[in-house]
Amino acid sequence: MSKSLLFIPDISGFTNFVQTTEVEHSQHVISELLEVLIAANTQQLKLAEIEGDALFFFKENEIPSQEKILAQVETMYTAFYSHLKMLETNRICPCNACATAPKLQLKIILHCGDLQFLNVQGNRKPFGESVIEAHRLLKNSIEGDNYILISEALAKEIKLTEHYESALFQFDRGSDKYDGKIINYLHANIDVTLLKLRAFEPPIVYQPDMPPNFTKTVIIDRSAYEVYEMLSNYRYRHLWVEGVDEFVFEEDEVTRVGTEHTCVINGKSFDFTTVVKPVAMDQLNYGELTFDPPPVERMYQFFTLKPLGDAKCELHFEIYWKTKTPFQKMLMLIGAKKQIIAASSHSVENLVNLMNQEQLVLS
Repeated sequence: MSKSLLFIPDISGFTNFVQTTEVEHSQHVISELLEVLIAANTQQLKLAEIEGDALFFFKENEIPSQEKILAQVETMYTAFYSHLKMLETNRICPCNACATAPKLQLKIILHCGDLQFLNVQGNRKPFGESVIEAHRLLKNSIEGDNYILISEALAKEIKLTEHYESALFQFDRGSDKYDGKIINYLHANIDVTLLKLRAFEPPIVYQPDMPPNFTKTVIIDRSAYEVYEMLSNYRYRHLWVEGVDEFVFEEDEVTRVGTEHTCVINGKSFDFTTVVKPVAMDQLNYGELTFDPPPVERMYQFFTLKPLGDAKCELHFEIYWKTKTPFQKMLMLIGAKKQIIAASSHSVENLVNLMNQEQLVLS
């Protein structure tokens, strides 16, 4: 029987991340990162298990070449840190989970050996001594949390030594003792600055070039952070926006600049994209852009929150719209403008009433 490859990417700092930050948003961030790592699997590795903050891949009875293994490692690091950079650049949420996400790191453990399998509810799960060893290698004496570890057993199979050197990989020898058995390995810290991170769309920042078409300012007896969560978390939209049949959005994604959601009204879909505009340092801003309402060419709406203490804030709501054709301008004049203002004003009032309820708890 040929030896099999064991491949475990592990997100470092996950435990502290969850314990010290908002749980829901941290779970969304980790879920996104795990999806990114799975999508970066270029060697047709089989996913045996999602283990909290780690993925357990294997390649049965086959070990790719040294070049392919190191390329796979680099691909995953590039995808991981590209996504973290996007999260950092496009972040709008002020919570600790979203603010500290860019500090997460990645370590990848590689081992090889003979595999046995268990069938559990129709799923084929690898087990055996090599599986145990690979997981024990996650707890090692390497300093730092951003590295690749290749067991000596695998290094011999792919003819890798500590003398191998490239722009990204410079290996050192190491060893740790587990249950009386010493396991030797090669390890290399990953310098993130050497990765060629993927480009992504820059955030849309709206610079108003005209006065808003409608504004409304209210005081809410809740902290600015709680109101911001109600605004930006689409799970709560149905609680204060009326007349919408359904809100369609990615439920496992934290809202950020560029995030999209759809409102279905009377069977018609209206698409919105998250945007922001410049505000004062002590204020929070959430905005949306849509091209769909027939009376306008485009429409922005912004919610700006100014803290007035720990449990009170000022909400300033603005709408900017642009009409392009004479027909659009006519529709606005004969009633569409009044309808947009009435619906928006009513939604803001609903939001205020909802947030002022003492029994309201955001879960």
